[in-house]
Amino acid sequence: MIINEMDLSDAVIVKSSKLKSAVWNDFDKVRKGEIHVAICRHCKKRLSGSSASGTSHLRNHLIRCKRRASCNGVGAAKRVETPPLELAIVDQTKHEHSDASVINSGLDQRRSRFDLARMIILHGYPLTMVEDVGFRVFLRNLQPLFEPVVFERVESDCMEIYAKEKHKIFEDLDKLPGKISISVDVWNGGGGSDDSDEFLCLSAHYIDETWELRKRVLNFFMVDPSHTDVMLAEVVITCLMEWDIDRKLFSMASNRTRPFGENVANKIRDRLSQNKFLYCNGQLFDVSCGVYVINQLAQESLQSCFETINKIRESIRCVKSSEFIQESFDERRDICIDDSARWDTTCTMLEIALEQKNVFSLMKQRDPDSCVSCPSDLEWERLETVVGFLRVFVQVTNTFTKSSNSCLTANIYFPEICDIHLRLIEWNKSPDGFISSLAVTMRKRFDEFWNRNHRVLAIATILDPRFKMKLVEYYYPLFYDSSASEFIEDISEYTRALYNEHSVGSLLASSDQALDWQENHHHHHHHHQHEDRLREFDKYINETTTSPGQDSKSDLEKYLEEPLFPRNSDFDILNWWKVHTPKYPILSMVARNVLAVPMSNVSSEEDAFESSRKRRISDTWCSLRPSTVQALMCAQDWIRSELESS
Repeated sequence: MIINEMDLSDAVIVKSSKLKSAVWNDFDKVRKGEIHVAICRHCKKRLSGSSASGTSHLRNHLIRCKRRASCNGVGAAKRVETPPLELAIVDQTKHEHSDASVINSGLDQRRSRFDLARMIILHGYPLTMVEDVGFRVFLRNLQPLFEPVVFERVESDCMEIYAKEKHKIFEDLDKLPGKISISVDVWNGGGGSDDSDEFLCLSAHYIDETWELRKRVLNFFMVDPSHTDVMLAEVVITCLMEWDIDRKLFSMASNRTRPFGENVANKIRDRLSQNKFLYCNGQLFDVSCGVYVINQLAQESLQSCFETINKIRESIRCVKSSEFIQESFDERRDICIDDSARWDTTCTMLEIALEQKNVFSLMKQRDPDSCVSCPSDLEWERLETVVGFLRVFVQVTNTFTKSSNSCLTANIYFPEICDIHLRLIEWNKSPDGFISSLAVTMRKRFDEFWNRNHRVLAIATILDPRFKMKLVEYYYPLFYDSSASEFIEDISEYTRALYNEHSVGSLLASSDQALDWQENHHHHHHHHQHEDRLREFDKYINETTTSPGQDSKSDLEKYLEEPLFPRNSDFDILNWWKVHTPKYPILSMVARNVLAVPMSNVSSEEDAFESSRKRRISDTWCSLRPSTVQALMCAQDWIRSELESS
């Protein structure tokens, strides 16, 4: 009361340099006689300013000061530039002794809003969480100055983040030194049922200027059920044109599953081929996912003994219900019922069951009435065969998914796919009717994949300096017998054709640069035109002084003639080509484009082993507007990729 009634007209202002606490950024300290007064710069309220009173009451006032809170957003915006929209990483050690630091530095509402939006995008949280009572209470207690946002506000912030990140991706794609391959994946809506909405995810795969393999989601749009194949193909092409990459494509990977079937893929390829945008007349453009075909082969194997597998599941339930029988099992290999949605868990269940099948027989002897589902001897025998198939498929799938890198270069796939090819040929020749019949069924699916992809797979392994042509020359006689030489020559021809087209493109680029230089040179040095009269003489000297065969070999020929690089497990093919680009300038362009081909479009081990290959969007995001869904899915991929590479 005394302080508020004091006449401070003749009070002395205390210099701010003498005040240590940051709270004085919002107060003026004055002294009249022996009395010290703190005056709020925002509402002019007077409080005790003596050192004996401390500063806690001043901080408490700032929290309640309405004028300070109302002017914070505008004032802060005027004082500082808008910071980059990135997740703020705060070093808590710097603030553990300064509990008023946030208050005194001024809360940036915009920065805080966008941090919240980026958090929601990054972790896939529902946008409606900003209106949840518990979340609002948490924010109010954490930072009273933060103004709560509503659903519409955070949705708008997410769209702004998407637009900003999209511009960055567009610039990255525009300056790429090589081509881009795309993959098309089908996603289901939240429910995952047959009648739920379906989405197409378009991703770009490329090797950047630092020789790093990158993958970025470009579009994520809902498929209109009324669209024909032609209309859907046009939608995809429109997306590519909006990104300005329709002229830069090398290949397109898809599983040819509804709604993105074979007709849609063919129409996109034909459209791009007509515009002369594709290498080798588009023959290398359309590729399939290697993990997807292995998934199909695994499903064929499991389907061949579906009833027996169900008996195993029922038998395990009997085991779990009997303590005596359960004690008979090896404690080191606890047997559990599989997750039917993941076929690798089925393989594990069957492996353990086969190892301890004697216990199942014991169980049948002790309680024949309740355990009628125990497999017969013939069923056990066939089950062992199927498990042998599944082991191979699990090992190859693990090779394709368990990588230190989120993306695999295309050279990884050829040896693994060839191994499966050989095994299918061997199984097909088996005298056991069950094995040979199953092998015939699987080969139909495999041959469809092989016929579409073997050229790209082979060229990719040729560009691996550890193998070059040797791996093709080793495997093809095992596949094709007397016809092997024809298939090997076919691969050689496509490799040369691809190299020659890159060579022509390189010469055209060099010619354009030369023309630009000549125009500038002509403009600045017009008086030296007479020197050009000896240009033909220079050509004559070059032709007559070059030894026969000297420098006449192409990059490709030189590369294939040199010895193989030693084969080791930690070989980095992208680094090898980065180092050898000066030696093989044109062939390195081929390698940059071929090695980026996405022969697998699964993003994790879990996705690779799922029986249903269609991935699902969360229910909370699926219910949003299609444009918002695309913004969230794309921005999430971009932010995660940026964090992983930082």
